[in-house]
Amino acid sequence: MQFPATSANLGSAFDCAAVAVALHLTVEAEGASEFRIDATGRDAEQCGKLEQNLILETYRGLLEREGRAIVPLALTMHNEIPLGMGCGSSAAGRLAAIALANHFGDLGWSSQQILEEASALEGHPDNAAACWLGGLAVAACEGPRVHAARVEPPLTWKAMIVLPADPLATSRARAVLPAHYSRQDVVANIQAAALLGLAFAGGRGDLLRPAMADRIHQPYRAEICPLLPQLLPLAGRRGILGVALSGAGPSVLLIVDASEVEAAEEAVRDALTEGCNFEVRVVGFEQRGAGAGKDETAFGIPSQGLG
Repeated sequence: MQFPATSANLGSAFDCAAVAVALHLTVEAEGASEFRIDATGRDAEQCGKLEQNLILETYRGLLEREGRAIVPLALTMHNEIPLGMGCGSSAAGRLAAIALANHFGDLGWSSQQILEEASALEGHPDNAAACWLGGLAVAACEGPRVHAARVEPPLTWKAMIVLPADPLATSRARAVLPAHYSRQDVVANIQAAALLGLAFAGGRGDLLRPAMADRIHQPYRAEICPLLPQLLPLAGRRGILGVALSGAGPSVLLIVDASEVEAAEEAVRDALTEGCNFEVRVVGFEQRGAGAGKDETAFGIPSQGLG
């Protein structure tokens, strides 16, 4: 089963929207006599650890909470999602764990229940919704209930993710945010977030620059995400339609015109400080989330437990 990376917030849509991108955590599993992991891809050593492993800890915790026997698993994982970079690695890992617990614990949870459990564990619904549903997902919580809708980003747009050398803990990125905001800043973000959804739905790349403008989190995170102030001025230039922190950072997402990727990448390299250590990934947006086709075979075995 594949769980896509996600980029949340998209500037103005703080904690309520995210978009899935075509980098994946791929997981196959079968029951075993003891836990073991065969991990390949990005950060394979960390993904393959049996201790302090997000997937295994979440899987065990859910089965214990639900009063089910813990079935040891042999996992085969291939990871493409950068860890600690604001690309939704925790949402992908938690959703993988929930789907595994649902299957091997015979929990019988529906797709909606899986999404709501992931949202509760994440603390907000945006990344979980985009990973599970694909495309641009907008989500809102009503108590434990998650209401989510999705649209498919235009195929003429690409995601350019600029990653710095060092990760950033989400807790640190949250800690720099103020407790209160002015009405003016809140209204500006509501306006931009509303525009953002319509820009994606209508393929209006000309609207992305103002729609991704933010006053709620990016101004406060710029100091600990130094790529952001260098790249924000590129929005609306050289094929770059919009720029925002990817999630809580430190990576930056640029939405670019697919016909101008080379010009956009050149603009990024020109904008960044000489000697700055960074990586650029250009990928498509992922239209299909992990929850699509949930009644098909997953983890290499029949997935009746996936609702």
